[in-house]
Amino acid sequence: MRRITILGLEGFPLVKEGDDIAATIVDVARRNGVGIEDGDVIVVSQKVVSKAEGRVVDLNDVEPSEEAESIAKLTEKDPRFVELVLRESRRVLKVDPHSLVVEDNRGFTYINSGIDKSNVEGPTRYCLLPEDPDESALRIAERITQLTGRRVGVVVSDTSARPFRRGLVNFAIGLAYLDPFRDYRGQEDLFGYVLRVKRVAVADEIAAAAELVIGQGREKVPVAIIRGLRISASKHSARELAVPREEDLFRGLP
Repeated sequence: MRRITILGLEGFPLVKEGDDIAATIVDVARRNGVGIEDGDVIVVSQKVVSKAEGRVVDLNDVEPSEEAESIAKLTEKDPRFVELVLRESRRVLKVDPHSLVVEDNRGFTYINSGIDKSNVEGPTRYCLLPEDPDESALRIAERITQLTGRRVGVVVSDTSARPFRRGLVNFAIGLAYLDPFRDYRGQEDLFGYVLRVKRVAVADEIAAAAELVIGQGREKVPVAIIRGLRISASKHSARELAVPREEDLFRGLP
C-alpha cells in the first residue's frame, strides 16, 4: 500500500524580518516529534517567507502615481494599494469594480498581484510576495540540509482563485529540488491507449494538500511536511507552471 503523510507543524512562532526560517522549521519539527527525513517535501506558506524577507509595506509610505489614481477610481480601491499592485506587476490584464487582475513580476496571473492583508499586523500594512520565490525555496532547502544533513524539497505556496471554479486553492509559486510535473505523455493506460496530454502539476497538488493542515485563519500552522514523495536532484522552477501568453486559451475572454 502506498502512503503519503501530511504533517502540519504546530507551535510555529510569529515570524519577523531577518528570521532564519529553515532553522525555525528544523526546531519546530523536532519539538513536534517528527523531525526532518531524507526526501521530505517542506511546504512553506508565502506569508512567513515574505515576512522574513522584509516584504511587508505600509500604505502610509506609498505615493500613488497618476495611473494608480485612475485605476483606483474604477476598482474602488485605495490608490496607494493600487500603486503597490502596479509596482509588483508586468502588465494589467483586467480592471473592473470587482477585480484588478495582473501578470505579476514573476510571470504569474494574479488578482492584486498576490498582495495580501490577512495575518499582517497593522491596519495599513500589506504583505507582498517574495521577489524570487524559487530562490527563497532554494535557500530554505539548502539551509535545512546544512542543519540536518537531510536532502529535502521545498515548495513556497500561496492561495489564489482559479478560472471557472469557485473558492481558493493553494498553488506552488516557488520550489527547489522538486520536478513540478509528473509526465505521463507517451505512456500507455490500462488498455494500451497512448497518453498524449496527461501532465500532472504535482507541485500544485502538493501545495493544495498541505493547505488541508495549514489552513487560512488562526491555525498558526504555516509549514507542512509531505512525507512519502520522491524529490528531484535537478533544478526546476515554479515558473514552469505558468502558461505562456501564446498558449493561453482563456486570456481575453469576457
